[in-house]
Amino acid sequence: MTAIRVLVTGGGRGIGRAIALRFAREGASVVVAARTATEIDKVVAEIERAGGKGMAAQFDVREEQSVAAGMWRAMEFLGDEVDVLVNNAGVFHVAPLEETDYERWRWMFLANVDGPYFVTKECLPALKASGRGHVFNISSMAGKRGYAGNTAYCASKYALRGFGDALREELRPASVRVSPVYPGSTNTGIFDGVPGNWDRSKMKQPEDVAEVIWKAWISPRDANVDDLEVN
Repeated sequence: MTAIRVLVTGGGRGIGRAIALRFAREGASVVVAARTATEIDKVVAEIERAGGKGMAAQFDVREEQSVAAGMWRAMEFLGDEVDVLVNNAGVFHVAPLEETDYERWRWMFLANVDGPYFVTKECLPALKASGRGHVFNISSMAGKRGYAGNTAYCASKYALRGFGDALREELRPASVRVSPVYPGSTNTGIFDGVPGNWDRSKMKQPEDVAEVIWKAWISPRDANVDDLEVN
């Protein structure tokens, strides 16, 4: 079988890095996308050591032109076919609504909603051409229930859930699966500098999320992978 062709946004660290390396261990060709070149270059080196083939694609998911330019090079590397797209790039901030100005609100939606829209739309022809395409949208338990102090974050993750649910129906005739992934609190750099009393020793690890995604990918095509919680 042809090597799995994978694209992971926000792949320079945390959950994105763990997913990239999980697929690399299976010999996949993996495009790692993020804004910081030094981070994704390191992950590409790790991919190669793990047995996969890697490419660094530096772009900002919040900017449509940046995505288009980065995706052109990514598609060239992957041969215009994508088996697995992981929309992982996102941002997190804790603040009640009364302390959330519109600039912060838009910042949240640009990364968590517009980013997956830009990247997925660019990937659609390649996902359909694969014949086994699978889109994973990394959400959060905040995409299924509300949390005080997370008004903007919850709203953006609920929007991502709606995007994925509708996209699943659109892509079903093309045999492309769409799975939202709902991790609980996960020990990643997204919590660095975020106010709050976070006991990171009790959080899930990025590798836990990566394993859930891997198992969903290898599941039978008729398996129900519509909602993936990381328990």
